[in-house]
Amino acid sequence: MIKSITIQTAHLNEILKGINADIPNESCGLIAGKGHSSVKVFPILNILQSPVRYQMDPEKQIRALIEIEDEGLDLLAIYHSHPNGPAVPSPTDIAEAMYPDSVYLIFSPGKKKWISRGFIINREDVREVQIIVK
Repeated sequence: MIKSITIQTAHLNEILKGINADIPNESCGLIAGKGHSSVKVFPILNILQSPVRYQMDPEKQIRALIEIEDEGLDLLAIYHSHPNGPAVPSPTDIAEAMYPDSVYLIFSPGKKKWISRGFIINREDVREVQIIVK
């Protein structure tokens, strides 16, 4: 069971840049990794263009997953933002979670900066994991 993942500062900054650009809508993407550490970020268009829901562009999602596999990496995390908070999985997030071996990283606005929390979601079993930024 994953207890923590490490996100490189450059990757976190790339994610936050996309999240800020997508406001007021949810932003989403994939994080590839080796072990429990990020190697590459794949921002993917939220085709719903919604502030309360996301759906990744299927073609871009498949291309990213193929690239992750071709490069010998793992799908470390699936991220999305909750522009209106909170940084916890919604009932929809839980119902639609299909990757129990990946971390679901959720961003929400804090008082001065974005807050991120990570979760392993396996059906109704939701467990928080520590996010380490290096």
